[in-house]
Amino acid sequence: MRSIGDLVPASASPRRLAVACLALMLAAALPGLSRAQSPELPRTLSNELAVRIVDFDWVDAARARPVPARLYWPNDSAPGARVPLVVFSHGMGGSRRGYSYLARHFAARGVASLHVQHTGSDISVWAGNPLLLVQRLQTAAHESEALSRGLDIRFALDRILAGGTGPYAARIDRSRIVAAGHSYGANTALVAVGAGVMREGRRIEAKDGRFAAAILISSPPFYGEPDLSSVLDNVTVPTLHVTATEDVIRIPGYYSGPADRLAIYNAIATPRKAIAVFNGGSHSMFTDRTSTGGRDLNPKVKAATAELALAFLDQIFDGDRTAMTHWNAKWQPILALAPGVSPHLSAAARGRAAPALQR
Repeated sequence: MRSIGDLVPASASPRRLAVACLALMLAAALPGLSRAQSPELPRTLSNELAVRIVDFDWVDAARARPVPARLYWPNDSAPGARVPLVVFSHGMGGSRRGYSYLARHFAARGVASLHVQHTGSDISVWAGNPLLLVQRLQTAAHESEALSRGLDIRFALDRILAGGTGPYAARIDRSRIVAAGHSYGANTALVAVGAGVMREGRRIEAKDGRFAAAILISSPPFYGEPDLSSVLDNVTVPTLHVTATEDVIRIPGYYSGPADRLAIYNAIATPRKAIAVFNGGSHSMFTDRTSTGGRDLNPKVKAATAELALAFLDQIFDGDRTAMTHWNAKWQPILALAPGVSPHLSAAARGRAAPALQR
């Protein structure tokens, strides 16, 4: 596999970060779960020309924890061809139905996408007494739930690679499995590829060696850990980081700006990483919401993010930089920072980002 270290060199030392998990983004509430079926029986919801959509209502019996998932499968892949797989984790309050624009783009172009739902921090946090919302969010943001999310990813990957889920296991290219996520889900993807914390003298993590790369959209900080490099020093796979100059999380008593996304990027020791920063936008424009971040910019960023993810995979898996080069040229007008540039924003970009970067 060709290294992508020449895309963006490691540079700035990690910033010390404040409390994070509640900062794990307040993505808009997404549609609720459909009524559960047998935990081992997939339900084919759609069989479009290019994309097949199948729901799984799995239960991890060892943890007594439901792990619903939705698979977007490329219908037009050549018979017998191996299919890469992205395993995607949603943000706080999301569900397996979210980020469908990414999943459909991937599957229509030959890359399967499995979207995992985390029952301890999914759409259910928005239900119930509104006076207890902050308490539910705090529970969902606890590090025990963060670890459970990582175990959800491992369990879902185990299940989709097992023989009982249909024809998919035999078709997945096990050398091209990618962890991905937005916001809290980006943290979950990092946990899946090696992020961990020290507690009472031992490292707590849920690393899964089957992941060959990670796509991280709007990564928040980790639980106020003062040394991000120690949290992320076991992340050795290639990583793609995506954010925006107005990628800001604001909740009562907490603020997390775009500089925190750059801190995550900088703290990863491996040079096999790339970062793209869109100019403007918002934290939730990377969800399926269509109005946030600007009605003109929102669809452009969605299209650009989906294209960038596949260009990144082309480069790390095939050593083909063509798609990345075309991507840089095509989307330059909406970028404050492109892959291949130092993660220090230019003076002009810093000026545009100033309101978001203030702490």
